Amino acid sequence: MNIIARFLLTVFSLLLVANIVPGIEVESLSVALIVALILGVINVTLKPILFLITLPLTIVTLGLFTFILNALLFWFIAVFFPGFSVEGFLPAFIGALVVSLFSSIGSKVF
Repeated sequence: MNIIARFLLTVFSLLLVANIVPGIEVESLSVALIVALILGVINVTLKPILFLITLPLTIVTLGLFTFILNALLFWFIAVFFPGFSVEGFLPAFIGALVVSLFSSIGSKVF
């Protein structure tokens, strides 16, 4: 149940980001479901590897590079998935920040 609730929270946050942040578009609910699934898979598999590779840079920036890594992964998904578009780095950064914020809150609640 916990995984389903967190997944649905990610879908909701993607739809919210698409409505709030200019430069991010999600065509439909089904696209948001697929993007949330892809985002979850990338966060579990690819993000830890990239975090280890960029660990020296993360240490030098006192952890702030993690936000940039999240934005780049968010933007990466938009490049390869039709129906989900991000127009630049700044919308990707804000979108990843909002989605991460909602996921953190959801993890505390659920």
